[in-house]
Amino acid sequence: MKYICISIFMILFFLSCNTPVKEISIDRPDQSLTQFVNPFIGTKNMGHTFPGATAPFGMVQLSPETNQQPMFIDGAYNKETYRYCSGYQYDDSCIYGFSHTHFSGTGHSDLGDFLIMPTTDDLILNPGNDALEGYHSGFSHNNEKAEPGYYSVKLDKYGIEAELTASDRVGFHRYTFSETEVAHIVLDLISGIYKHKDKNVWTFLRVENDSLVTGYRLTNGWARTRTVYFAMKFSKPIMCYGHKKYDNSEYNGFYRKFDEERNFPEMAGKNIRAWFNFDMKNDEQLMIRFALSPVSTLGALKNMKAEADHWDFDAIKTQTSKKWNKELNKIQMNSITHPEKVSFYTALYHTMLGPVIYEDVDGFYRGLDQNVHRSDGFDNYTIFSLWDTYRALHPLFNLIQAERNNHMIQSMLAHHDQSVHGMLPIWSHYANENWCMVGYHAVSVIADAIAKKNASFDINRALKASRSTAKVPYFDGIGFYRENGFVAEDISSSSVSKTLEYAYDDWCIAQIAKAAGDIESYEEYMKWSGNYRNIYDVETGYMRPKLSDNTFRKTFDPLDTHGQGFIEGNAWNYGLYVPHAPDTMIAMMGGQEQFAKHLDRIFDAEIEEHYIEKNEDITRDGIIGNYIHGNEPGHHIPYLYNWTNEAWKTQSRVRMIMDTMYGDGVDGLCGNDDAGQMSAWFVFSSLGFYPVAPGSPDYSIGSPMVKDASILLTGGRELIINTMNQSESNVYVEKLEWNGQVLESRLINHNELMNGGTLTFFMADKPN
Repeated sequence: MKYICISIFMILFFLSCNTPVKEISIDRPDQSLTQFVNPFIGTKNMGHTFPGATAPFGMVQLSPETNQQPMFIDGAYNKETYRYCSGYQYDDSCIYGFSHTHFSGTGHSDLGDFLIMPTTDDLILNPGNDALEGYHSGFSHNNEKAEPGYYSVKLDKYGIEAELTASDRVGFHRYTFSETEVAHIVLDLISGIYKHKDKNVWTFLRVENDSLVTGYRLTNGWARTRTVYFAMKFSKPIMCYGHKKYDNSEYNGFYRKFDEERNFPEMAGKNIRAWFNFDMKNDEQLMIRFALSPVSTLGALKNMKAEADHWDFDAIKTQTSKKWNKELNKIQMNSITHPEKVSFYTALYHTMLGPVIYEDVDGFYRGLDQNVHRSDGFDNYTIFSLWDTYRALHPLFNLIQAERNNHMIQSMLAHHDQSVHGMLPIWSHYANENWCMVGYHAVSVIADAIAKKNASFDINRALKASRSTAKVPYFDGIGFYRENGFVAEDISSSSVSKTLEYAYDDWCIAQIAKAAGDIESYEEYMKWSGNYRNIYDVETGYMRPKLSDNTFRKTFDPLDTHGQGFIEGNAWNYGLYVPHAPDTMIAMMGGQEQFAKHLDRIFDAEIEEHYIEKNEDITRDGIIGNYIHGNEPGHHIPYLYNWTNEAWKTQSRVRMIMDTMYGDGVDGLCGNDDAGQMSAWFVFSSLGFYPVAPGSPDYSIGSPMVKDASILLTGGRELIINTMNQSESNVYVEKLEWNGQVLESRLINHNELMNGGTLTFFMADKPN
C-alpha cells in the first residue's frame, strides 16, 4: 500500500510539472531600459567583463582587446594574463583590435577569435607593446562609448572612428577614416585571449572575390580542439592584399616573420596575419560584416544572409538594441537612487551574455564528438560554466527565461548523448569539455527546472543522463565516493568541496527521480545526499578532508583557502555548503544559536592575507571579514540566518553586500562575474529573495533593494513586488504579504509566485 500511494503521488507530481501555464494578456508597455545599462561595469580589476557589442545570448561578442601579453614568458606562467580573461582592462590606454568571441566574467579564458584592426600609413603587422612599435593605437575613455549592442572608440594613432554592433551570429564594423589615401585592415589570426605559442593548430583564408573572404581557425587552448569558421564581407572592393606567416619562436611574446605572399587568394598556416588595402577618401566609411559558424564557411555565409544581408549599420544597431530592451523589460523596477537602477539593469544585462547560441540559422552545429548535428525541437547553446551558474543564473532563467532555459537543458542532454563518457557537461564550450571545477551540476539545472514546473524535456531521459554522469568512476574521485561515501584527499584533491557538491547533486538526482516516478533511484540518491555527514569532524566543528583509510588528515587549518580540501574557499565558508539540508547541517553543527554565532564570525573576523595569497580568484575586493562574496561557494551563506532564530541578520547582511560589493562604476563587481552568477545573485537579492537550494521550489527571504518591481512571467502573468517604507536605513522586513495575506514563513514558493500576484515587503529600521 505504501508504494501504491507514493506512485500515485509521483504521477500527480509529474503531471503538475508538465501542465502548461494558461496565457493571460496584460497591459504592460515596454520602458526604455537600455539607458540604465553600463557595459563598462566590471571591466576594471577582476570583474572580467567586456564592453563590446553583442545581442542577448549572441554567438558574436565583438569587443576591443587591450592586452597582447603571452600566457607564458620564458616557460613561466605570466600572472598578468589572469586580469585579461575578457581581453579588456579599463586601466589600459591601448587597443590592439576588435575580436569576435569572448567569455564574460570568467576566471579562465579562451576565445578572442579573428582580431581586426584598421590602420593607415605604413603597414605594420606586429601588434607591438609598450616597448615595441606595432599596429596598436592609443585611445581615451573620453572618446569611448558602450551600450547594449553597440561600442565605439576613436583610435588616436590613426584618427579612425571605430563603431561595432552585432546580430546573433554576425559582427558589424564601421570605420570612418580621416585624411588618408590607403587604409589597411589587419586580420590577426595569431591573436587570442590567453596567448600561448602552441594555441593555433591551423588557420586558413580564401579570398573569394574582390570583397569576400572566408576561412577558419583551429585552436588548442582551454578547449582542446576548437574550430570556428567565418565569412568576412567588405563594403568596398579590396585594392590588394597579402599575408605573413610566422614561426613558433617568440621574441618579447611575438612571433618572428618567416614568409610573405601578396595577392595569392589562399592563405594557410599555423600562424598568419593577413592584410587588406582599400582606397579611402577623407571621412569615408569602410564597413565589414563578419559572420561566424561552428560548422562551415557556407554556414557562416548563410548566417550573414539571414541576419545582415545589407550595409545598414544603424538598422542592425537599432534591431539589437530593441532585442536588449525586450529582454530587460522582463523585469521593470524602480529604486531609491539612480546608481542602484544602473547596477540592477547592468547586472540583468550581464546575466544574458551567456550561455550563447551555438548553431547556424539552419540548426546545424558541431557536437562534442566533433561531428555535425542538427538540433531538433530546441536551439543549441554552449558556454556552460555550471559550477558557477547553477546557483542563481539558471534559477533566474526559470523565472524570466523559461523557454530558453529548456533549450539549454536540451543542449546539455545532447552533450551527454555525444559524450563517450556518458556525461552531462561540467564546464563546456564550443564542442569541448574542459573538465573544470567540481561537481556535476547540470543535474541541478535539470532538477530546478522540474521543481519549478518548467520541464518541457523528457524527464526520464534526463534521469538516465543524470545517473550516468554521477557514476563515471574515473571523474574527480567519484569511484571512491560511490564506494565509501566521501572523496579521499589522498586520491583526489579538493576532496571536501567535491564531497559536499556531490552530496547536493545526488539530492538533485533524487528530485529528478521523484518526478520520474522512479522510487528505487529516489531512495538511492537520497541516501547518498547525506554523505556530507561523513566529512564532518565533531571535535573541530568543521568539514575536514579525510584520507582513504577513513581518518581525518592530521594537518588542517580551517582558515586556509589553499590545500585544505577546498577549492576557492575554506572550511569556514565552503564547509557550510549543504543547501539541500540546512536544518540537519545546523543541528549537526551544534544547533541554531551556535550556528548563528559561527555565521557572525564569518562576517566579522578578518582573514589574514597569507590565507588567500595563493588564490587568483580570491581578492580583497570581494571579502567581508572571512566571507568571500567574490567567489560562488558562499553565495548562500548570508541567507542561512533564515534557518536560525536570527533571520533579521540575513536582511542586514544581504543589504550590506549589495551596498558594498556592487556599484555603478567600472569597478562595480567585487570579483569575476563568473558567466553571470555574481550578477544573478544581485538581481535575486534586489528583488528580496534567493534560491538557496536550486532543485527546490522555495526561495529564501532577504531584504529587497527595489522600491517596486514588475516581473513578466511565462504565460503573460505578472509578479508585482512592492516595498512599503523603503529607504537606505530600512533594511529589515517587518512584515511580508502575498496578495494581502501575511506570510509567516521565511520561504516563498516559486510556483505560487508564477501564478502572478503581489508580494509586499513592509520595511523598518529595526529587526522584527
